[in-house]
Amino acid sequence: MTDISRPRGATAPDPVAALLDLPGVADAVASARDACTRLRWHQALRRRIPEAAAESRVRGATASALLEGAEVAGSQGSVRVVRDLVRGAQEWPVEPDPVWRTLRCAVQVTAATEHVGAAQLAAPAQVLAHLHVAAASLVLPAGQVGRPRGAGEECAEWVELGPPPEPVDLAGRLAGLAELLGGVPQGRAPALLVASLVHAEVVAARPFVQGNGLVARALERVVLRAGGLDPTGVAVPEAGHAEKVGADYRGALTAYVSGGPEGVRLWLLHCAEAAETAAAHGIAVADAVLAGRTV
Repeated sequence: MTDISRPRGATAPDPVAALLDLPGVADAVASARDACTRLRWHQALRRRIPEAAAESRVRGATASALLEGAEVAGSQGSVRVVRDLVRGAQEWPVEPDPVWRTLRCAVQVTAATEHVGAAQLAAPAQVLAHLHVAAASLVLPAGQVGRPRGAGEECAEWVELGPPPEPVDLAGRLAGLAELLGGVPQGRAPALLVASLVHAEVVAARPFVQGNGLVARALERVVLRAGGLDPTGVAVPEAGHAEKVGADYRGALTAYVSGGPEGVRLWLLHCAEAAETAAAHGIAVADAVLAGRTV
């Protein structure tokens, strides 16, 4: 895994921005930025940003749940179900099975991103805790919610990546993550790069007993908006990762965790492509809002 911590010293180059020098990354980031710019100027976003952003969160939660293996009523059917659940037209099951619990967790954590902006990122640990409460309060005991794993606590998620770091090693990993998040308001590096690294680092470190993937994707959504790449919050980054039912997504994350510049490059290229797809889904959202098809 690459070292993403910032070197000390005012004259040290930013190691995140330096990732643009990896083959193909600068062009991919520029292409994603252009796609998000086209979305930003969509006619529907002149007056109806809140409505479009709410629909983006519905579709994002549906895709994030799919990446956790939770799908109801087929892909498009799931969007309709989630939309009805969010607006109260359908009730959540009283005794949900694991699929429904995962779906509700995805809805909760994606909804929570609405309230996390650049100001909140000045306190990264609180943001992580806030998102984890939303992602895991239905599936973990209260004592394990909103805090990193402690001694004797294991994580059984993402086993294909190998064993997660031991709890004693999490402090250093989380400090690096906090530094990445804390730099978002200052625009130290392109938002897409920071969002991609934050996402991958949460999955790689697996700081929580459960809910790490949901939190990682929610954080990516936050950074893309707070960092200015998708300031309206209408792009659907989760759908970008789920476009091929997550196969490329998991493979790219595996490459990142395996270490080395090539693994990082592959992950960044995947995320840039996902951001372009996210913008295309955002344009579909905006079109639907204009046409009145989101209710």
